[in-house]
Amino acid sequence: MENRVRIIDKKLLSDNWYRLYKYTYEVTKNDGHVETQHREAYDRGNGAVILLYNKEQQTVILTRQFRLPTFVNGNADGMLIEACAGLLDKDNPEDCIRRETEEETGYRITDVQKIYEAYMSPGSVTEILYFFIAEYAKNMRVAEGGGVAHEQENIEVIEMNITEAMEKIKSGEIKDGKTIMLLQYLKLNGIL
Repeated sequence: MENRVRIIDKKLLSDNWYRLYKYTYEVTKNDGHVETQHREAYDRGNGAVILLYNKEQQTVILTRQFRLPTFVNGNADGMLIEACAGLLDKDNPEDCIRRETEEETGYRITDVQKIYEAYMSPGSVTEILYFFIAEYAKNMRVAEGGGVAHEQENIEVIEMNITEAMEKIKSGEIKDGKTIMLLQYLKLNGIL
């Protein structure tokens, strides 16, 4: 079972926003036959995502921002409700998510809990996403949030009741996979 894949060639197709590679590789199939295959993989680095929650208020902090891929794939206005997230940018996942939380939501969080990590689109994207949750309180808000200008971010910060957030999943208003996973994690584990 080991060494079933051998990379023959790796060709850079695009280095514009992130990197798109075309791989040629040999794979040994279950019957022992060796087959040459070609696939493209988009390398945008790894990321982290966090859902802030307040047990007493039964609320979560979400964001809303324009996402071009959703717009070109049928999302009429391109706006997406999401949990706070960002690319690691050579940081470790916990440092990254602390930075992103303050930049995007304005909250300076203290204790974060890593709950799991997952490949979100393994058929074409190399990214591993590290999932976190953290409690928040009003006194932790140190800025307005909204993202950083040099990254062209224009983020709306939303505080929402957990019941409303779960209803928005059912209605299709929340369609972001990582956000759905985190909201369900809070409910399934009795956190909110």
